[in-house]
Amino acid sequence: MIEAAQAAGVQVIWDIFHYGSPDHVDQGGSGFTEAYVRFAAEAVRVHRSVAGTAPLVCPINEISFFAWAIEVGYFPRVGPKKRGWFKRQLVRAAVAGVKAMRDAEPDCRFIWAEPLIHVAPRDRTRAEQRRAENVRQGQFEAYDMLTGLAEPELGGSEDCVDVIGLNFYPHNQWYFQGPTIPMGHHEYRALSEMLVELAERYRKPIFIAETGAEGSGRPAWLHYVCDEVRDAMSLGAPIQGICLYPVTAYPGWDNSRHAEVGLFSTIHADGSRSLRQPVADELERQRTLFAAGVS
Repeated sequence: MIEAAQAAGVQVIWDIFHYGSPDHVDQGGSGFTEAYVRFAAEAVRVHRSVAGTAPLVCPINEISFFAWAIEVGYFPRVGPKKRGWFKRQLVRAAVAGVKAMRDAEPDCRFIWAEPLIHVAPRDRTRAEQRRAENVRQGQFEAYDMLTGLAEPELGGSEDCVDVIGLNFYPHNQWYFQGPTIPMGHHEYRALSEMLVELAERYRKPIFIAETGAEGSGRPAWLHYVCDEVRDAMSLGAPIQGICLYPVTAYPGWDNSRHAEVGLFSTIHADGSRSLRQPVADELERQRTLFAAGVS
C-alpha cells in the first residue's frame, strides 16, 4: 500500500488502529497497550524503510465512538462493565503509542479523528438541558485526555495531537434520547459555530476528517459543509482541509445495503465504477471557490 500510494502520488494518513485487532489481542486486557505499542512502532519503521519518510499517523480512530460502541454492545464488549473505562484504556494505549512512534521516528505527525456532534434538549426544563449538555460535552473528552487538559494521569500532553480531525455527517445532531435533528430545524446548530468552538478550545490546526451524505443529497451536503467551513475560517478557525468520505459506494455496516456515497458508484459486473457527475461538479466548484479565497 505504501508503494502504491507513492506511485499514485497520494499522501496517506495511516490509521494504526481502526476498531479491529487480531483475535489473540484482548482489547480489554492488561497486555493490550503493550501489543498496540509494539505494532505502532514497527508500522512507522516499515514506512520509513519503504518510503524513506516519516508517516502521517492517526494512532487510534474515533476513540469516542469506539468506546461508546463497546459500552452499548454495538461492538463486542470487552473489559469491565464500567462507564468510561474503555475510553481511558484507549487513551492510555494511544499516548504510549505516540511516544513509541516518536521514539522510532521523531518526525511522525499525529492526526486524529473524532466525531463532531450536537445534542439538543427535548424541552426547556433545567434537568433536560443539563442532561443534553452533558452528552454534548462528552465529545471533547478524548481530545481533552489526549492533550492533558483532563485526567493528566493518563499521560496526555499537547504534543500528542498535531492536528484535530473532526468527523461530521447529516446524522451527527440529535435530541437527547431522541431522533436526529434535520438541517434547517431551529435546533440544528450551524457547523461553522461548532468548528469555531473547537478551534477556540484547542488552538490547533483542524480538518474535516470525514464527511459525506447518501444518495441525491451528496452534492447539497458537500455544498453545505464547504460553505460552513469558509464561514468558520473567516472567523479565525484554522481549518486545513476537508475529506470526502467514503469516496466510493459501499455495503452498509448494519444491513449490507448499497450505500450510494462519494464520487463513485458500487462496482459493476465488469469491475468498473461510474463517476457520480453531480458530486464531481460540486467538488470542482468548491475547489475553485477555496482556491479563490471566497468566503
